[in-house]
Amino acid sequence: MHRSIGVVLMTLLMVSVAGAAGAGVVGASHVASTSISEQTSGGHTVVVDDVYLPEGGFVAIHDASLNNGGEDVLTSVRGTSAYLEAGNHSNVTVTLDDPLTEDATLVAMPHRDTNGDRVYSFVSSGGEVDGPSTTEGGDIVVDSANVTVSATVSMSNQSTGGSSVLVDRVELSEGGFVAMHDSSLLDGATFDSVVGVSGYLGAGVHENVRVELDENQTEQDTLIPMPHKDTNDNQQYDFVTSEGEADGPFLDNNGEIVLDTATVTPSDQATVSMNDTTTGGHFVSVDEAYLPDGGFVTIHDSTVLDGAVFDSIRGTSDYLAPGTHENIHITLDEPLNESDTLVPMAHRDTNDNQQYDFPESEGEEDGPYTTEGGDPVVDTAQANVSAKVSTGDFETNGNTVTVHHVDLSEGGFVTIHDASLFGGAVLDSVRGTSAYLEPGFHSDVNITLDDPLKTSQVVVPMAHKDTNDNQEYDFVTSEGSADGPYATEAGNPVVDTARASVLAQVTFDGEEGAGDSVTVDSVTLHDGGFVTLHDSTLLDGAVLESVRGTSEYLGPGTHENVSIDIDEVPGGEDTFVAMPHRDTNDNQEYDFVTSEGSADGPYLVAGSANVVPATVTAEATASVSVSDQTTDGSTVTVDSATLSRGGFVTIHDGTLLDGAVIDSVRGTSDYLEAGEHSDIEISLDTPYEEDGTVVAMPHLDTNDNQEYDFVTSGGEADGPYTTDDGPVIADASLTVESGDMGDGDMNETDGSSGDEMTDTGGSSGDGAGFGAVVALVAVVASVLAARRLN
Repeated sequence: MHRSIGVVLMTLLMVSVAGAAGAGVVGASHVASTSISEQTSGGHTVVVDDVYLPEGGFVAIHDASLNNGGEDVLTSVRGTSAYLEAGNHSNVTVTLDDPLTEDATLVAMPHRDTNGDRVYSFVSSGGEVDGPSTTEGGDIVVDSANVTVSATVSMSNQSTGGSSVLVDRVELSEGGFVAMHDSSLLDGATFDSVVGVSGYLGAGVHENVRVELDENQTEQDTLIPMPHKDTNDNQQYDFVTSEGEADGPFLDNNGEIVLDTATVTPSDQATVSMNDTTTGGHFVSVDEAYLPDGGFVTIHDSTVLDGAVFDSIRGTSDYLAPGTHENIHITLDEPLNESDTLVPMAHRDTNDNQQYDFPESEGEEDGPYTTEGGDPVVDTAQANVSAKVSTGDFETNGNTVTVHHVDLSEGGFVTIHDASLFGGAVLDSVRGTSAYLEPGFHSDVNITLDDPLKTSQVVVPMAHKDTNDNQEYDFVTSEGSADGPYATEAGNPVVDTARASVLAQVTFDGEEGAGDSVTVDSVTLHDGGFVTLHDSTLLDGAVLESVRGTSEYLGPGTHENVSIDIDEVPGGEDTFVAMPHRDTNDNQEYDFVTSEGSADGPYLVAGSANVVPATVTAEATASVSVSDQTTDGSTVTVDSATLSRGGFVTIHDGTLLDGAVIDSVRGTSDYLEAGEHSDIEISLDTPYEEDGTVVAMPHLDTNDNQEYDFVTSGGEADGPYTTDDGPVIADASLTVESGDMGDGDMNETDGSSGDEMTDTGGSSGDGAGFGAVVALVAVVASVLAARRLN
């Protein structure tokens, strides 16, 4: 199922990155341009110096495989910016969905937003939309730069209580540490200058990294944060103890040590700051606090300004270590019911128990930090009671989004909009919404999307009301007249934005009546590959043995209705797991199983396999055989029956052929598990008093209660197993050995034995209802009549 290469890709086959026209020219009136400089990166982000987009769009980062053309044009995309409005943009940070692990030449390429949805769909569309910008001469606009994969670090000037400092941001290409050196490093004291080190940090971006200092800093100094590797992979910082033999520093593109400098000033003067905010009344964030000796930040309401010291307390933070803290989350014990002035106050931990004891001790413990004038250290902020949502950048399989914090004053929903919202698509931008949420604070709200994300993009969580009090989200169906968004004091919707990283997305709804294949509804693969179906033993750790089938090679982009040949469905019904896999060895052959997992591994989401489970039910098949027999008329023995889903074997008499679908039932077996059964003795509820025909018919247990309800339900439940030719049946002659036999007028057969009609495919699945069974009687009659003629 190879995708055709669109016109855009054919153009890209001609691209020469080194000689592309327009590179590095920024600010032309109607021609896009871009420039990118050589740089050092932790491998997860790169910075594009300048981008000019005359009509808006994106800047994508391609790797050098772009020059290979063909599918590599798509797979070379390592990351893309958010939508950029028309005009100039400087220092655009692009997050890479596919991080760099070694030095590389990267290509910055402006892309248009050809479908106007503000979502970069170049890869997911197979190159059909959002193609690259070109010069007047038709050349692709690009610029390239060498990127050294190492580390970056940044740290701001700050005050300290002496025991710790805060590093703003660290990006590491591989796991390691941030060591804090004092200014003696500048005099050559390589080892003695180390005054503290962070805990082990994995590869990636880390913000607000606290470094505990070995000794309290008592004087202002220049401190130097320096990222170090973990060269011996023991997650312990051994640079000093090994005298530099292990865990050396990361180097930049010039071979220099990666570091930053910051002026750190010891201070015993606490500070706290909070901006005006919108809240649902149950949760607030304090922007920054400096606590020289550690402690807490407490939220008081405006009555504290009138002297209500204790009654004004609405909530307090967890214990905060000495030093600077940013974005401090506080859940309010006493929610706000109306807008008010909030007063964040810095409090000490006077009894060193890391518990906030100020109100319980009536002010004897954990009192506030004070200014030089003896006043409590506070700030004030206006709180508008409405709602608040917040989340961070995340990886996803495209089917779900988790919003970290949702605070609603009146209950409602949190809805995920895509970036087309900012272009005016208020309704069409809705991708999915949560279940109804009661008033209050909710953490980690998981939302299943109705319209999955097929590519990395910006998502917009938005708090919505339940204006008609029916606990159903009616914003879209009412065309915006119901369940509108919560608003800030300025009248804007309450929203947050975050970047969702999507490398593979699968839509898989399962299948009823699966035969030799199962269809996966949709697959989008950033780098091409396969989609594999595993059975439920995968969930027990059977990674290789659980594989039931895999697709043919799928190129980069979106593929609909992918049919996958499978072997059997275990037990007739099972949870199948659709899992997108890479083509790691680029041979377009699925080698995951034969390589014992070393090749063609799965696409990952936050380090775990990207999986989508769904129920697959096998085609309902059955066979039955019954022989001519002589009994006392109260029992019938069925020679054998095989039922793929379990159920029953029912004995009908010959009146079935006259249309007596229900009244012809003489008796049925106990519930039979799925599988093969032999010598099934069935006691008849209505015994035979004279010779006649018995018709053995396997029935499903459609309501899964292991009770035969075909008769009592009027044929609506527990219908027969069927094939394209009708019900699965077998007939035989029954001779009653006692009493007057009569003339045997109950549709006797010619005495043939073991006649059977078995499943040949095309099953109706869960059995037929009463109306359908009646329609099948003619088929049964014709089958049995044909046998008598023979």
